[in-house]
Amino acid sequence: MYHIAIVEDEAEFREQLAEYLARYQKENQLEFKISVFADGAEILQTYQPIYDIVLLDIEMPKINGMDAAKQIRTRDENVVLMFITNMAGYAIHGYEVGALDFVMKPITYYTFSMKLTRALKRAKQQEQKAVLLPLPDGAKKLELNEIYFVEGQNRMLHYHTADGDYIVKGTMQSAEKALHAYPFAKCNHWYLINLMHVKEVRKNTVIVGPFELEISRRNKTAFLKALTEYMGGSM
Repeated sequence: MYHIAIVEDEAEFREQLAEYLARYQKENQLEFKISVFADGAEILQTYQPIYDIVLLDIEMPKINGMDAAKQIRTRDENVVLMFITNMAGYAIHGYEVGALDFVMKPITYYTFSMKLTRALKRAKQQEQKAVLLPLPDGAKKLELNEIYFVEGQNRMLHYHTADGDYIVKGTMQSAEKALHAYPFAKCNHWYLINLMHVKEVRKNTVIVGPFELEISRRNKTAFLKALTEYMGGSM
């Protein structure tokens, strides 16, 4: 499921975009969660990095789309931004916030669908590089290359990173399921290691970033196999 935000002050265009999204997901057998905002200020009030794509009108009262995009970028490096505008001259400024594309008004379904296909492809690529952690005060999109390892303790998961630890509710099984498509492997019952950070394997321990972790007898064969495959480029 993709979470898409519409930020548009004109009701006519909000409804049109919602209709186009509904049509697109039906034609392509996809599932969208759609959130609608009437102004840039409205989405910024509660913005968390939970969206895959944000459709932003540029000409809006209070906070226009370009200024809203700049603030969104400070909170979310990965969200795909698409601007809705009737002024082509804004296009060059989109590069400042890493905007993927512009949709010109009046909006036709054909043009919108082509650009949305491109945005969804980019969102999928971004999704493969990060996990979303539900924290008590919001959410944190964590880049995979930031994670040294995940530790399971008493139905809590500790994501160990260079910037500190992030703790969320969950089991080791849920962490394995969330990260199964990425180069992670268990070295023992409690630790799920990011193989890209493995520096050295000793007799019964592995050096992961600044950490030295125990390799259990039960997990050793499978762990070393996963590490060998990763180093050989097959993961």
